[in-house]
Amino acid sequence: MTDTFKSGFVTIIGRPNVGKSTLMNKLIGQKIAITSSKPQTTRNRIQTVYTEADKGQIVFLDTPGIHQAKNKLGEYMMTVAKKTMEDVDCLLWLVEPSAKIKKGEEEIAKSLEKAKIPVILVINKVDTIKKDEVLEVIDAYRKLLDFAEIVPVSAMKGTNTDTLLDVIFKCLPYGPMYYDEDTITDQTEREIVAEMIREKALYLLKNEVPHGIAVSVDQMKTRKGGKMVDIDATIVCEKDSHKGIIIGKQGAMLKRIGSDARYEIEHFLDQKVNLKLWVKVKKDWRESDFLLQNYGFNKKDI
Repeated sequence: MTDTFKSGFVTIIGRPNVGKSTLMNKLIGQKIAITSSKPQTTRNRIQTVYTEADKGQIVFLDTPGIHQAKNKLGEYMMTVAKKTMEDVDCLLWLVEPSAKIKKGEEEIAKSLEKAKIPVILVINKVDTIKKDEVLEVIDAYRKLLDFAEIVPVSAMKGTNTDTLLDVIFKCLPYGPMYYDEDTITDQTEREIVAEMIREKALYLLKNEVPHGIAVSVDQMKTRKGGKMVDIDATIVCEKDSHKGIIIGKQGAMLKRIGSDARYEIEHFLDQKVNLKLWVKVKKDWRESDFLLQNYGFNKKDI
């Protein structure tokens, strides 16, 4: 198989909110990583697998957006992002479709100059600009780095994502299948469920509560007969005022978060779900190694 079968690890990097998780979800054909218009939505390294039986297997590593760390959670996220850039076979650098290159992008380019692996530049959200503007973006980035390929895509609409997969396979070595064909992710069901709840909270709370929330799944049990799953989960926030906003007037906001999350979790598990949510205040949890571990962040990366 290894004479014709290609396989390898590919990391996706980029500034916050450029669409890394959306792209990964689109490429593997299933939602695993949560998406949000807020930066720094992805906190852990999320590993997903794309397999084409007669072609090869790509193991994608989605990372937190590269940004300036402001607390232990931020430091943890940067450690994860930088570690994920090591020991991979190919790197996707995802950028916004702008010919005006920001300082953050220039810094990423400098860090990639010594990369000994192929770097593919992926220009996302090309559906938001005109075709001749795409060429301007390509020209601007060409001057920064010697890329293996430059691929314009729309992760949201799926434009050119098949071409991107072909380009990735070209850059990978011949090798074994690392995971079974039906494996899609290394995330546990509990981890994915917790992230789905967090996504709905981030979306519904908009700018009212900053990124100081985490979700822990306290219990997840399937009832006899297998037709219903009971899930107890806790939304953790940093301030009493945040708790009030998350719960909402007469519990309305918490009910909306639960209702929206339940719909998506049922689709994911293909089972009916009885979801119960609680809200707890843990002040400065983003500064505590113990609490970061407690809320599902990998101890090795803290």
